Amino acid sequence: MFLKSGAIALALILLIAPLPAAAFETKAKAAIVIDHATGLVLFSKDADRPMAPASMSKLMTLFMLFEAIRDGRVTTETEFGVSARAQAMGGSRMFVEAGTMVPVEALIHGIIVQSGNDACVVVAEGLAGSEEAFAEAMTRRARELGLTNTTLTNASGWPDPDHLMSVRDLALLSGHIIDEFPEYYSYFNETEFTWNGITQPNRNPLLKLNIGADGLKTGHTAEAGYGLVGSAVQDGQRIIFVATGLASEAERRSETEALVKWAFGAFDKVKFFDKDAVVADADVWIGEQPTVPLVAPQMLQMLVPRESRDAVAASIVYRGPIEAPIAAGQVLGALVVEVPDQEAARFDLVAGRDVARGGLVTRIGAATRLARDRAVQMLPARD
Repeated sequence: MFLKSGAIALALILLIAPLPAAAFETKAKAAIVIDHATGLVLFSKDADRPMAPASMSKLMTLFMLFEAIRDGRVTTETEFGVSARAQAMGGSRMFVEAGTMVPVEALIHGIIVQSGNDACVVVAEGLAGSEEAFAEAMTRRARELGLTNTTLTNASGWPDPDHLMSVRDLALLSGHIIDEFPEYYSYFNETEFTWNGITQPNRNPLLKLNIGADGLKTGHTAEAGYGLVGSAVQDGQRIIFVATGLASEAERRSETEALVKWAFGAFDKVKFFDKDAVVADADVWIGEQPTVPLVAPQMLQMLVPRESRDAVAASIVYRGPIEAPIAAGQVLGALVVEVPDQEAARFDLVAGRDVARGGLVTRIGAATRLARDRAVQMLPARD
């Protein structure tokens, strides 16, 4: 790897083009694997086709509930009433009882671990008054999140020809949950939960395989087949993966396990900088200090195809000189990582300290230097 720098315009993008790597095949009808640090797609099969998501769409119900907690509309101690409609839900259930009140925190467990269709209806009615209104709100929010192939008609993933999500949308939604709600993400790794005297196991078959899997949600209906949206971490590097349309529980387990092992086997983790490391110093215009450190806001690392590891190049890009005042933590530039035959990955670089605007003397000096530079540029050429 080599590093270069330059003062050019910053352009941050989320990359979605698949990387060249060792061939992989899956029995899933649709699948995707994403490097969470960069958004790079490591594997993709029919990733944008809207399909029946089954219980995997419960992730959107959870996202809406997590947002309601974050926004202060409810707390984990808030209790929602159980309607007769909620209790009557079939399929996987938390076994809530009509006429009772259930705390939000218990409903979160009941949806994640027990995949409770009844718990989803309780949440929908508690947040929006009806499941229909909640489904409309979910679809609108999905569009705002960029989930362009998602249309939801209910809170649980109950079979409906118009209830659809693509595997890419499920992966992107999972990334939002992981990044925005880390305080609740550990719930996805719980192996069992008890409610109303009934203990049920988590249906995620990967949690006990010692491959780094720590979430997120399984799904199954006759139309959708067996599916799983998951995430796994090895050596500090996280992937998000989805596979659906599989023929059995056994096939779901073997195919998703193979996806994880392939991703961490065919790709190597390349670390560029530790969190808070100074990557470069950028020139400052009319500031109390002449430069500002560009630092890594988190550990900067990514997965690259093993055969391309030695061909990785990185550049520091920013538009400079950067005009003061500058606030610590302000995004000022990017580390751009290039691997042969793929689009570049970009990581934010932020100001390592505040830089106040300079006083009168500083501004006069800057103006003088600018005038001098312009005068030099205007001098006629000599023979």
